[in-house]
Amino acid sequence: MTLPVSPFAIRIADEILEDLRRRILQTRWPDELPGMGWDLGVELAYARELADEWARSFDWRTQEARLNRELPGHRCRIDDLDIHFARVGDGHRKDRPALMLLHGWPSSFAEMAKIAPLLSDSFDVVVPSLPGHGFSSIPRAPGFGPDECAPILIRLMKEALGHARFFVHGGDRGAFVAASMAHVDPASIAGIHITLPTGLFAEGEQATEEERRFASDTARWMAEEGGYSAIQSTRPQTLAYAMHDSPVGLMAWILEKFRQWSDCGGDLESRFTRDELLTNVTIYWATGTLRSSAHWYWERRLRPPAASRAVRIEVPTGVAMFPKEVMRTPRSAVERKYDLRHWTTMASGGHFPALEEPEALAADIRKFVATVGG
Repeated sequence: MTLPVSPFAIRIADEILEDLRRRILQTRWPDELPGMGWDLGVELAYARELADEWARSFDWRTQEARLNRELPGHRCRIDDLDIHFARVGDGHRKDRPALMLLHGWPSSFAEMAKIAPLLSDSFDVVVPSLPGHGFSSIPRAPGFGPDECAPILIRLMKEALGHARFFVHGGDRGAFVAASMAHVDPASIAGIHITLPTGLFAEGEQATEEERRFASDTARWMAEEGGYSAIQSTRPQTLAYAMHDSPVGLMAWILEKFRQWSDCGGDLESRFTRDELLTNVTIYWATGTLRSSAHWYWERRLRPPAASRAVRIEVPTGVAMFPKEVMRTPRSAVERKYDLRHWTTMASGGHFPALEEPEALAADIRKFVATVGG
């Protein structure tokens, strides 16, 4: 059975953009303690400056046209969800492998705009919006996370696009979905390449010094940086009222993560252009998907996916470990968890490598595929 695919061009309604501009200009701004900079969150002066640009000079129509051109869109109905995906390159050629690129949170499929063209000469590149993110449907019942997403994306590749076997790259929750895909249908997955691997950790005296240090570092990071995860994994609905009513609140919630989690040294715009930052935030605003994307944290807490459970992923795996990634799982633990065939310690980059270091990431994906073959 072949699932039908239809073209899909992004076109946000004028009234949504007009309402967005009005809401930004009517923001009720907080005060801030003087001299604290970004220590307490997004700096007020920067938030006001960027919000003013978002309302007055950011050209969404230009970015919309760019996305439609660089990441040409399609939709496919699978079960009760409309799955949005971009396809880059000549998808009709059968002499090249297929590669799915999966985004994480709080990014979107637009994160792959730089890297997808770099790989399209060698792969049939498919870039979906995860369900509940961007232009894919929002799941309307609890119980949907990486494990439930996996068979849907596998069906997209096999039944809609005709790829019986393919590679998957993912960062952040995209890495979790990749692990779930490999776990539920290893025969279909030629290999997964990930930038945020999990691990199976030894206990007691069997744990390495690096593993013990990682546990300590992780606990400290969660205490200092994990507030977002605590609220999204316990009360995502409460958070959603503010995020869906205030575009500046949404902007600040997302941009803080781009600054904290990237290899930017505190200078956000050394890694991302304002157009890239505002395009991503506009996608979340216009599609109303902050609540549904945050809900994945709730699901992960209640129903841990394969990447978080004590199961081994028996599919060839490659890891690109970026120096400013938020969690740098020790290789010893990763090797217990995955069939690790390829490991690269990257020179620079952080949690959003497809935007931060697209050439280096694309090169590492190519090396991994060459190592394991199809």
